[in-house]
Amino acid sequence: MAGIYVHIPFCGQRCIYCDFFSTVGLQHLAGDYVNALLVEARLRVAELGKDAVRTLYVGGGTPSTLSAEQWQRLIAGLRERFMLSELDEFTVEVNPDDVTQAYMENLHRLGVNRVSMGVQSLVDEELRTINRRHTASQAMDAVRYIHEAGIDNVSIDLIYGLPGQTLSSWRRSVEGALRLGVQHISAYNLSYEPGTRLWHLRESGAVHEADDDLCVDMYHTLVQMLGSANFEHYEISNFALPGYYSRHNSAYWDGTPYLGLGASAHSYDGAVRRYNPGDLHGYIRSLSSGQSVAVAEPSQWWERYDEMVMVRLRTARGLDVQAVAEKFGEKASRHLMREARRHVQGGLLRQTGNHLVLTASGVMMSDSVIRDLMWDGQ
Repeated sequence: MAGIYVHIPFCGQRCIYCDFFSTVGLQHLAGDYVNALLVEARLRVAELGKDAVRTLYVGGGTPSTLSAEQWQRLIAGLRERFMLSELDEFTVEVNPDDVTQAYMENLHRLGVNRVSMGVQSLVDEELRTINRRHTASQAMDAVRYIHEAGIDNVSIDLIYGLPGQTLSSWRRSVEGALRLGVQHISAYNLSYEPGTRLWHLRESGAVHEADDDLCVDMYHTLVQMLGSANFEHYEISNFALPGYYSRHNSAYWDGTPYLGLGASAHSYDGAVRRYNPGDLHGYIRSLSSGQSVAVAEPSQWWERYDEMVMVRLRTARGLDVQAVAEKFGEKASRHLMREARRHVQGGLLRQTGNHLVLTASGVMMSDSVIRDLMWDGQ
């Protein structure tokens, strides 16, 4: 099996925390960009070999800024180039203020069966602080429109640790999310990425980073509330009702091949990783002349080992020790178990059969634990 990711870099305005590749004020280039995407798809179709495409994910940026005509052209073009008849999951990211029932009905007719929506908070003051375009009321209406359009697999994103956010206001957002009847919730601790407006605001003293203890309390509150609502905690930041795990993201974590189309997109064919530079104008210019922009990323075995440790330990299934030995050899396996032993003894990891899994305490220290397990060249 294989997956396809399509990056749509256009946004109506930039959130203050965002460091993904996106553009503001260049929506007039969307038609040319769709054309370029379809040229890239034609040039790179062979990278997936004969693997059946089982997941298609259109992310951004803000894909919901595309018009109905642009969506029609994009999906029709992808269907001409790839065998998409066996798709299990077709996800599109949307912003609440772009969502109407008619817009979602159009996407449903094109085959979309899963929607991921960036809500971030259901408290209007917090939304204004991070420069979101929508209100809490718009987000709630958007979920209703999606369901009424016939799409019954909805994921929303939430962020904790926002400036001015309290444990009480965080509870309000989580309670509101549960009342919406969504099937999947992704929740992330706010990060201050260098170069973002949020990072500059913190450096200037205009905003203050949330206290670590408060963020820990918010995370534990999230886990408890979603667990009580029968959500399964299948990855550090991801929760789903039974049967509603994100198949596309789970494939990333399992090492399944995928093709990334669009400016800044990444790909993996099972052996080689490639990336497209984050340059909108350069992407359109190169593809318009029939030239691929994908750049191969040579990697050493220890880089692949580090990646496996990082992504597998974030999941509820954990890291398969035997798979590490088979893929990277006894030297890597000995290093892994030597470093893991003290974290098992310290209660941050547990070993279940052949798998190392983060404990509840270990999740809060996951960056440190994962860093210790990575290859140190010894």
